[in-house]
Amino acid sequence: MYSIFKWFLDRILAFILVIMLLPIFLVIALMIKIDSKGPVLFKQKRIGRNRKKFFILKFRTMRIDAPKDMPTHLLENPEMFITRVGKILRRTSLDELPQIINIIKGDMSIIGPRPALWNQIDLIQEREKFGANNIYPGLTGWAQINGRDELSIHEKAKLDGEYVLKMSLFFDVKVFFLTIWNVVRSNGIKEGTR
Repeated sequence: MYSIFKWFLDRILAFILVIMLLPIFLVIALMIKIDSKGPVLFKQKRIGRNRKKFFILKFRTMRIDAPKDMPTHLLENPEMFITRVGKILRRTSLDELPQIINIIKGDMSIIGPRPALWNQIDLIQEREKFGANNIYPGLTGWAQINGRDELSIHEKAKLDGEYVLKMSLFFDVKVFFLTIWNVVRSNGIKEGTR
């Protein structure tokens, strides 16, 4: 069964990635510390497989006085909270790299629906209709490469459900390479409500 193979493959690849990316992790950590006050890593409560809560890890991209538990694209003026280094990290999606540790811990997968915030009840309920809460959330996913922040909640949940139906090694490889392409082109990134 692919889900079992995927669980083991995710952890093996995540271990390899942590070792390979360690110098980049250290450089980013140093840049964050020089640029602004606060911790290097940012923890946020998210919804995992079978709606179990866990803490996602990210490189901190915002000032420590930024509103908590609110998606950045819903803030009225996110620019006032995002740090200089944070802008670069968000544009390149490098802020997401610490989630490799979440994959090793067994909270996440490399490919899957992006984990919803614990208070995004509308998204969690919509995903329930498509079975998208029953699998491990991912570092990237099918919805991420088909609109990301620009998608409505229904569209996002529907694409997450489509991923559940199509989940396979071939499809995961496709999503992985399309993610790299979208990151290079900065597709679907939205900051703020204005």
